[in-house]
Amino acid sequence: MTSQPSLAGRAAVVTGASRGIGRAIAEELARAGARLCVTARDADDVRDTVAALRAQGADAIGVAGTVADPAHLWEVTERTMAAFGRVDVVVNNAATNQPYGPLMDADPDAWRAAFTVNVEAPLRLVQCAWRAWMSEHGGAVVNVCTEGATHVGPNVGAYNTSKAALRHLTAQLAGELGPSVRVNSVSPGLVRTEMARFVWERAEETIAAGLPAGRIGEPADVARAVRWLVSDEAEWITGADLLVDGGTRVRAASQAGDARAVQRQLRHHFPGA
Repeated sequence: MTSQPSLAGRAAVVTGASRGIGRAIAEELARAGARLCVTARDADDVRDTVAALRAQGADAIGVAGTVADPAHLWEVTERTMAAFGRVDVVVNNAATNQPYGPLMDADPDAWRAAFTVNVEAPLRLVQCAWRAWMSEHGGAVVNVCTEGATHVGPNVGAYNTSKAALRHLTAQLAGELGPSVRVNSVSPGLVRTEMARFVWERAEETIAAGLPAGRIGEPADVARAVRWLVSDEAEWITGADLLVDGGTRVRAASQAGDARAVQRQLRHHFPGA
């Protein structure tokens, strides 16, 4: 006997869903039985994504627009309600990694734009879903953050800072919206996407060799984690951040431990140094 898909009958909204991690999430939720509303900025890409989901057998609609526009988020919610009569799942995946570079060179307007897309838009979309459906019927939210939100990295200060804010927003919403609405986040490490191509394309083998998992991530790795978090299998999990990083943080902690061990040895042998 085949098991019933874990998301059968539920409706999900996925932002930034036309490529990369967002596209993989939409496809994974569709395989689990969810009905999908996907959104991204490019109308042609949205149409292609909807067509691919329907070819997969999913009930899917698409709404093109930018999550930076509050009117777009209301339209997404209203179109989802009109098509499916419910909004059970929200996945905030759309993001920008601009401005890229040292923060001392960052344009204040670009900095504000990063927070509008990466922090404000997820809050607004959850507000829309809450008012349209979730406040009475419950649901699940997953915000896509980043493994880098917990440490300092060159040139990605705006991105990592905004994602750190999104992680805190996740916990805050989990506290406010429970028990009927669960809110979690996933924090991917380096994943093979166009957005991260400038990182992995130049040194993939070297990076992969330094990870306990032995490879960089694929969008499907993150998608499966999201599917699990929004399913009933994770019904006692809220306010959590799930690392999907191939062991990046484990290796960093190990290296830090090695460095501290070396420092202790030096102090032991050279106490006056």
